[in-house]
Amino acid sequence: MAEESNVQFSEREALLFHSEGRPGKIEIIASKPMSTQRDLALAYSPGVAVPVRAIAADPATAYDYTAKGNLVAVISNGTAILGLGNLGALASKPVMEGKSVLFKRFADVDSIDIELKTEDVDRFIDAVELMEPTFGGINLEDIKSPECFIIEQTLRERMNIPVFHDDQHGTAIIAAAGLINALYLTKRDIAETKVVMNGAGAAALACADLVKVMGVKQENLLMVDLDGVLYQGREAGMNQWKSAHAVATDKRTLAEALDGADVFMGLSAANALPAELLKKMAPNPIVFAMANPDPEITPPEAKAARPDVIIATGRSDYPNQVNNVLGFPFIFRGALDVRATTINDAMKVAAAKAIAKLARQQVPEEVAAAYGVKHSFGPEYIIPAPFDPRLMELVPAAVAQAAMESGVATKPILDMDAYRHTLRGRLNPTTSVLSLAYEGAKAHPKRVIFAEGEEEVVLRAAINFREGGYGTPVLVGRDDVYDRLRALGVTDPETYEVHNSRHSPLVPQMVDFLYARLQRRGYLRRDCERMVNQDRNIFGALLLQLGEGDAMITGVTRTYAQTIRELRRVIDPKEGRTPFGIHVLVGQSHTVFIADTTVNERPNSEELADIAEATAQVARRMGHEPRVAFLSYANFGNPEGKWLEQLRGAVGVLDKREVSFEYEGEMTPDVALNPRQLANYPFARLSGPANVLIMPGLQSANISAKLLRELGGDDMIGPMLIGMEKPVQIAPMTSTASELVTLAVLAAGGMVDG
Repeated sequence: MAEESNVQFSEREALLFHSEGRPGKIEIIASKPMSTQRDLALAYSPGVAVPVRAIAADPATAYDYTAKGNLVAVISNGTAILGLGNLGALASKPVMEGKSVLFKRFADVDSIDIELKTEDVDRFIDAVELMEPTFGGINLEDIKSPECFIIEQTLRERMNIPVFHDDQHGTAIIAAAGLINALYLTKRDIAETKVVMNGAGAAALACADLVKVMGVKQENLLMVDLDGVLYQGREAGMNQWKSAHAVATDKRTLAEALDGADVFMGLSAANALPAELLKKMAPNPIVFAMANPDPEITPPEAKAARPDVIIATGRSDYPNQVNNVLGFPFIFRGALDVRATTINDAMKVAAAKAIAKLARQQVPEEVAAAYGVKHSFGPEYIIPAPFDPRLMELVPAAVAQAAMESGVATKPILDMDAYRHTLRGRLNPTTSVLSLAYEGAKAHPKRVIFAEGEEEVVLRAAINFREGGYGTPVLVGRDDVYDRLRALGVTDPETYEVHNSRHSPLVPQMVDFLYARLQRRGYLRRDCERMVNQDRNIFGALLLQLGEGDAMITGVTRTYAQTIRELRRVIDPKEGRTPFGIHVLVGQSHTVFIADTTVNERPNSEELADIAEATAQVARRMGHEPRVAFLSYANFGNPEGKWLEQLRGAVGVLDKREVSFEYEGEMTPDVALNPRQLANYPFARLSGPANVLIMPGLQSANISAKLLRELGGDDMIGPMLIGMEKPVQIAPMTSTASELVTLAVLAAGGMVDG
């Protein structure tokens, strides 16, 4: 798998991630109502008999009446787990669960992991073949070579659904996309391009096969394994798959093969390409150093030897990452949507070309603004970023079209424009924006103050924040913070920055600053000294004010109300702004922003309008076109009540401001969110369901947000504090380390209140 990341974390953090709450990473959720006896009767007996008979009469209707058409099995026997080797089927389960998560996250494909306890090829094949009625596709994973070739080929012959070994073809497709663009930049004809393939495992052989399908001539590709060049007549270490790539040549070593070569494609081992050999290649050499986790040669080493090189690796900390997640979710998405019987070469080539085309396209202004995509096509950008939201629209459509044209689609798509529109709607842009926020944090790391540095969950978040490369955690705590870090597995705790008020040289300056703010509010100097020395939130906020950090996170040890009172002793609202809180409800295909959930008990019309406008800005930064609803118990005055005028006044304020987003109110939540209910009010100005819900008061807002957090099926981000002069966030007391890191990344990057 070429999905290596440079993100670092401790073993403890990884184990906690997989074990906290519900163990593992996936669960099954019913897609139909299951609350009444009638629901259960329809779901099971006797209602289920009707689709049973329909499927027995016409097997194709299984795609209409069951989840088969959107269900992929991720199957392994654990004989080649990542770079860890043969650790067995059970040990592969975390990886297969992770792969299933990626299917859902990137392409809305439901996926189940299956681990088969056998290394017997025939038993493995029989087991998978027998599952054909259950699944719409099979993704084989982490199976050692050469068994993986036999398994995939046999299953493709026996099964009438797509079977795809991602370790082979996923890497090949992404590498082929990069190769298309590298050849374009260097003005090479693929038919005349000389390629050296270093490595002869599953992925290397698949890469060789695919680039030949795309036009590389048999005699122009030299494959090299541990025994040297694969040449005709060689017997040592050969098998039927290697023999297919043996050529008539007198070259025997990698050094000889690289003499005058245009392209090096490595799927072998770290440091397998010495810099001096790179100098033997043709002008403007192209290098794909895809060994996992460390490449055959690093980009800095390659560029030092050959400044004219174009290089890609499997690493996210270098440009041009060959990452399988660019391919397999979207390939299966397209294959499933046309009910393809296989994934053939035409579909693989179509996917590669679509991915390559995306990298060459200019990023639309609205996408760049929403997603932070600032790349432009060139030697440092021949492969799109994995989180580019346009992948979901372009790649499945290209794969589906190729499936139809090559005759393997059993349900052709008649309107491709409409299909692309449905693809856009399947995924939530918020998830892409959050992913890119993390990438942006790594590109521009900031100093974030963690005010409660003696709490384990905060320390784990700080460790994650630093080891993830997102910035520098600035911890507030006593001397035992280092011991606590050591207990969490940190081997170099003394390298963490810890500020202790007992002996901080900044305390006198802090006291002066705080006393100047509070002396006319009834506070004595000794009151300020006590707060600076004893209150972590006061001390942390003063660190922020004095420039010791770029943002601050707190909240896990005290209530929100108490925490914000303490912070406002040190930090003012932005001039002309109303501070407030937003909870963000994130589902697979939707996001809803709810405000004000934390600060203002009964905002007036002007404040409600301010809250709506600022929340709409946050929604836009997270990739959404805002549609604002001012919520109430009434729809446009029915029933009447004394609290409606403030909501109507807020609408009037926005009318005068001539804002650039849709808004309407007062209205009930069902009218705001349900198009059928909204249709009863044809005069309403919302073109679709609202995604920004402005609540009439703090009581209803906070209750609603916390109910949704505890009872809802979607993820919840926040509350996010908006409108303060410094980036400071108050996390819920129940926050996990991952949630704290997310808030830290968003705060430091200006995503929530830029």
